[in-house]
Amino acid sequence: MSLLMGKDFGTRTLFPPHLRAKLQLQLQPEAPQATMSHLLCALLSLLSFAALLESAQWKLQENVFVIDSRWDAEAPATAVELSCDSPEEAVLWRKDSSPFQEGKQRGKTLRVAVKELPDGGNYSCVSQESLRVLSSSLLLIARIGPDGTILRDILKSFQEPNTFLKCEAKNYSGVFTCSWMTENNPHVKFTIRSLEGPQGDVSCSTPMAVTEGALTTYTAQCHKENFCPFAEEHQPIDILLEAIDEVLYENYTASFFIRDIIKPDPPQCQHVATNGTVTWTYPRTWSTPNSYFPLTFKVKVKSTRRHRYQVYDTEEQWVQLPPGPAEVWVQARDRCYLSSWSSWSSLCR
Repeated sequence: MSLLMGKDFGTRTLFPPHLRAKLQLQLQPEAPQATMSHLLCALLSLLSFAALLESAQWKLQENVFVIDSRWDAEAPATAVELSCDSPEEAVLWRKDSSPFQEGKQRGKTLRVAVKELPDGGNYSCVSQESLRVLSSSLLLIARIGPDGTILRDILKSFQEPNTFLKCEAKNYSGVFTCSWMTENNPHVKFTIRSLEGPQGDVSCSTPMAVTEGALTTYTAQCHKENFCPFAEEHQPIDILLEAIDEVLYENYTASFFIRDIIKPDPPQCQHVATNGTVTWTYPRTWSTPNSYFPLTFKVKVKSTRRHRYQVYDTEEQWVQLPPGPAEVWVQARDRCYLSSWSSWSSLCR
């Protein structure tokens, strides 16, 4: 089944950047000698935007289409035409396996008005004689707010950092992990990939879910191919996360350099009981050589007698403890490019 439309917009906001720029250019104040042709061009640009707004529908993948629905009571529904891709002439239409008669049928073409979430779903044409499914299309709905961007409710925001899609790298290998959270919902499905699509140089694994209480955290490991840890980064990595909750469509993006998302694993600490010295080593997952990728450390010491904490910053891999019982933890971060601190190590003493 095909969706009859003027253009496949792909993943984007309601107004593509090149058209936004064109409109802004046309609406700049004209010099007094502006000609009528300039005014006419500006008017045509506005009319083209109106046409674009009316045809806010685009192909997500084969037989799956997203309808950008302006989410306010005054906005009109989006007219969608579905075509039955079959040589058979006598066909019937179904929506989610039930007979559908609300649209306007002209032969093998069905015209439906899509506005609310119940208007989305799987539309199929079936043979009138055998009731065999001939073709089908899934219509998803993206709710568009007054500013032209997608309204988002599926994901829950992290507190640190305040974001929906959090990506971190343990080293400079080009491998990183992206995480997101949602309330427990068995119907929601996720796809994470490079914003550049199949031609991009970033690949991601299938998301894995871990549920704690009312929240489920998803993680996916991604890899930027041919990443050189010794070279300066010039182009950011752009990641797209798409979420589908039955017929509701949302997307989330993250743009970053690997150097900006570095968070080392905790150091591996040791304790020498004879002289009260605590030592530690670089995490095994950190980039090598250590001379090129040096770390700096923070040491937290808790006196078990006084119940007080002391925190030391050091570039060494050891610390001499004062006399008396104490508990020690260590964390690390990139010394040259101040990354996020690692989590605290396990108790060293």
